[in-house]
Amino acid sequence: MRHAALGKKKALVALEHSMHMLTHDTGFHDLGDDYCTEHDPERALRRITRQANDLGLTVRFEPIEAA
Repeated sequence: MRHAALGKKKALVALEHSMHMLTHDTGFHDLGDDYCTEHDPERALRRITRQANDLGLTVRFEPIEAA
C-alpha cells in the first residue's frame, strides 16, 4: 500500500474515533507508550526489523540473559 493511502486511512480512523468520543461523550483513554509492544511483541519485532531494513541495516535479536 502506498504511504499516501495509508496516511488517508489513518486520518479517517482518527476522525471516526473523534466523532465517536464526541457523540457518545466518552473521554480519551491513553493505552500507554508501550501498549503495542506489550500486546504483540512479535509484531513489534517485525516492525523494527522492517524499519532497519529500510535504512539498509540488518538486525539480529538475542534474548538477554538473566543476571
